[in-house]
Amino acid sequence: MDASSSSSQGQDEVPLMESHKFFHFEDGDETIDIKIPEVVDPSYGMYVWPCAPVLAQYVWFNRHSIRDRTVLEVGAGTSLPGVVASKCGAKVILSDDARLPKCLENCRKSCSANGLVAVEVVGITWGRFSADVISLPAVDVVLASDCFYDTKDFEDVLATFCYLLNKNKHAQCWVTYQERSSDRSIEHLLTKFDLQCTHIPLGMFKADEPHLAGSNLPGDHTIQFLLITNKMAVT
Repeated sequence: MDASSSSSQGQDEVPLMESHKFFHFEDGDETIDIKIPEVVDPSYGMYVWPCAPVLAQYVWFNRHSIRDRTVLEVGAGTSLPGVVASKCGAKVILSDDARLPKCLENCRKSCSANGLVAVEVVGITWGRFSADVISLPAVDVVLASDCFYDTKDFEDVLATFCYLLNKNKHAQCWVTYQERSSDRSIEHLLTKFDLQCTHIPLGMFKADEPHLAGSNLPGDHTIQFLLITNKMAVT
């Protein structure tokens, strides 16, 4: 999840308590186990939110289609979906707010905890098109877990999606978000950015249950999955 709405002030002042969450994905004879470091910190991106295992389950369900593809996770935080993608053979880039170095370090810790040494971590701030954004390689899939948290950031998030999808006409954004209010829909904003979306029912990828991958998440939270593309997407 993106941590841009939290303050970066005092990030280096207080020692943080670290713990781990464990996730087990399986399908027949295929299994992977994931270890995700978490810390108790006001920054949103430092622990696993309910949307993350839902998106990770979609990645796992589509693991064969992303092998050798380039996958960018934005607002990655603890990076569960991106780590799963890497374990499934994708070429993964993790990103979080460039202004929050501890969130970027947490991305690196998640990689280290799972033996991933080839995953690049870059700073990408919503709505800002820095050299790190412009120099990204061609991307096939963009992952975004609960990045639509603070309404003031919605347009900046979509502006970032729009840039990535304009640059990569064939790409898709795989997005999970938690329903917190009926008046916080993003769908009316998609047209502004020439984007379109398809709702994917969670049951289609076995994510319609409260405990996924051996965890206690997503619990009783209502999670939606959107597949977002450019209206001029190449099919």
